[in-house]
Amino acid sequence: MAQGSEPKTEPAPGRRRSRLGLFLPYVLLLVLALLWSAGWFWIRGKAASEMDAWLGREAAAGRNWTCADRTITGFPFRIELRCASLKFARSDGGFTLGPLTVLVQVYQPRHAILEATGPFHVDQGDLSGDVNWASLEGSFHGASDGFQRVSLVVDGPKGSVRGGLPGQVDFSAKHLEMHARPTPGRFESDGAVDLNLRLSDGVFPLLDPLLGNAEPMDAALDATLERATVLRTRAIERELEAWRLAEGQLDVTSLSLIKGNRRVQAKGEVGLDEAHRPEGQFDVRAAGLGDLVGQIMGKRLGNDRGALIGNLVGQFLGGMKKREPEAGAGTAAGDPALQPIPTVKLAGGRLMLGPFAIPNVALPPLY
Repeated sequence: MAQGSEPKTEPAPGRRRSRLGLFLPYVLLLVLALLWSAGWFWIRGKAASEMDAWLGREAAAGRNWTCADRTITGFPFRIELRCASLKFARSDGGFTLGPLTVLVQVYQPRHAILEATGPFHVDQGDLSGDVNWASLEGSFHGASDGFQRVSLVVDGPKGSVRGGLPGQVDFSAKHLEMHARPTPGRFESDGAVDLNLRLSDGVFPLLDPLLGNAEPMDAALDATLERATVLRTRAIERELEAWRLAEGQLDVTSLSLIKGNRRVQAKGEVGLDEAHRPEGQFDVRAAGLGDLVGQIMGKRLGNDRGALIGNLVGQFLGGMKKREPEAGAGTAAGDPALQPIPTVKLAGGRLMLGPFAIPNVALPPLY
């Protein structure tokens, strides 16, 4: 050994630096992925079993749902229910719908999104209808005690109804929206649900000769449906009777209809009487009804007499003198201001304008 050199020493056993810390994050990530995968498949199985149980309860009640080629996918963050087609059948009718997809995020199980493709065919008693569309999307925001909001948005709906009137009733629109939510402070006590509907550029050829123009119609409705919680998926007659016995009522906060120069705004309420006919009353403001009445009366009494009666009725509805236009009502040429008309009543199967019953107009029972 050279003089002055230090002897070399080997590191003590057990003091070598561990590399476990380098792999620990990857191990934890793998464990988390395995747990998440197991949880997703458990949720998927739970959803399938709950759906099967619900379908069984519906079938026992006489309501049969068929989801053709049902699949449940969406791993890892969603649950996607897909049906190649959906069919519903019960004793008084049913419907069929094209491909349907329902999406639920795993981390938002109470929020569901629905997408559907037409065609939609429905049979109800003697009535049948077919509807198609460019796009249809719906959403449901649930809550522990019910729901927070339900929405349906349809672009380009177009369809027809047969059986209610001679011939076929066709309709189409550019856009349709429907929304519902529990009425704040009244859902638990009155079962009340707020409804909102918007229709843009609606076309109803059957109404064009009656209303005197072929302009598209815009409609808006804000209303509250009382006793909505009694409604289920029973036959229409049973649903309406249950709603009537619960003293259900539709409170219309605002109804607006615009078709060319014909305009109507109304608010009021409507329910069902003991004979199952609509009953209620509405406060109405309107524009362009004089010409409309003249056209209707002209078909019954001849054009000259009809025009005369229409003119008199128009003066009566608008008041026998000119009134100041309502703010925002619009007074441009060809856009007459809205004017109040006598209260419109539905009573005893008749349609009343103030104290006068409109002749040859009857309100039949709905069921």
